Amino acid sequence: MARVYYDSDASLTPLQGKRVAVIGYGSQGRAQALNIRDSGIETVIGLRGEGKSYEAAVKDGFTPLPIEEAVRISDVILMLIPDVPMPETYKMYIENSLTPGKTLVFAHGYNIHYKRIVPPPYVNVVLVAPKGPGPLVRQKYLEGRGVPSLIAVHQNPTGNAKEVALAIAKAIGATRAGVIETTFQEETETDLLGEQAVLVGGVMELIKKGFEVLVENGYQPELAYYEVCNELKLIVDLIYSGGLMHMLRSVSDTAKFGGLTIGPQIIDESVKQKMQEALRRIKSGEFEKLWTGNPDAYKILDKMMEKTEQHPLEVVGKRLREMALI
Repeated sequence: MARVYYDSDASLTPLQGKRVAVIGYGSQGRAQALNIRDSGIETVIGLRGEGKSYEAAVKDGFTPLPIEEAVRISDVILMLIPDVPMPETYKMYIENSLTPGKTLVFAHGYNIHYKRIVPPPYVNVVLVAPKGPGPLVRQKYLEGRGVPSLIAVHQNPTGNAKEVALAIAKAIGATRAGVIETTFQEETETDLLGEQAVLVGGVMELIKKGFEVLVENGYQPELAYYEVCNELKLIVDLIYSGGLMHMLRSVSDTAKFGGLTIGPQIIDESVKQKMQEALRRIKSGEFEKLWTGNPDAYKILDKMMEKTEQHPLEVVGKRLREMALI
């Protein structure tokens, strides 16, 4: 059974009198920085230079600092930049400014788990990973609620790394919803499999294949789009609010019978075996080498993005949105 922490299990004391540096001011960086500041903790922003992120931080009342200075003057450093450039940024701007007793906080275990970043043994290394996008982290905080998160401890030379992680989780509002304790390995591997097999890759391919089957059999593309893509949100909303059974009880008996009968024939054991193989590649490091270990990875990604953008499903969806039919 997972260990879950709530507001009563966490304290901001480990952060009081301390300074938190947020490295990066994208969606997560902005949300977490604002939440931490609003929780009464001194917060600074570390950026490589001026640009959109710099302007956004200034607009929000921060005075961004060079990354190395933000790290040097801070006790807790939140690494909230993308996975791919993070190791280079760490090497160039962060590593030499780390001193004993500081805490590095990651929102994804990727670079620690695959050893693309190896912090010195004298700093705490923890994970605080909200299970939702930055704007939602901010919105829920302002509503007096929170987004569930994960925490983990990788290094604990100070003896209070877990308390610091819980304090950060409390400061961003996560303990209001619940925080599950995990490991860097478990968070990384489950996150990658979820993205690849279900949340991004799996759902997207399922939608595309359903659309293609309908259109290839002579049905109007617009109707196909509504059926396999647009209505998906309604189904997911039902599952989100009450689980699979809530969704089933909310749809017609015909939908129930057809879904429960035919669904397992399509998403069958062969699909599960392919998911097992995807997980094997994640655990073995093959996916990491294909992505962050591959100098051509972004070229490959750009081609796949272009191909997806040109898919008839996307063309039809864009037209329907322009017609205000979605």
